[in-house]
Formats: sequence, structure tokens, C-alpha cells
Amino acid sequence: MGLGDRIHNAAERLHGKGKKAAGEATGNERLRAEGRGRAVRADLKQAGEKIRHAFKRH
Repeated sequence: MGLGDRIHNAAERLHGKGKKAAGEATGNERLRAEGRGRAVRADLKQAGEKIRHAFKRH
């Protein structure tokens, strides 16, 4: 797992959290759902990278 991947996943997660917060503030359910989805997708990518890295090391 490279540093670039970590930064990209963290930025994507932060973007998702921002969209979710904007959706909650405006009452826009679609925006809120997009934000949740983007944050979850970033978390899953990060977990996949960690698993791949664990198997690659050994």
C-alpha cells in the first residue's frame, strides 16, 4: 500500500463525509446518500489495500 493510495483514499473519504454533511445540512437525501457511499467505498478500498499488503509481505 503506497503512500499515494493512502492519501487518495483519505481524500475520497473526507470528500464523502463533506457531501454527507452538506446533505444533512440542506435536507438533501440524495446528496447525503452519495456522501455515505463515497465514504464507505473509500473505507473498503483502504481495507482491501491493507489485506493485499499483508499477503504481499509474507
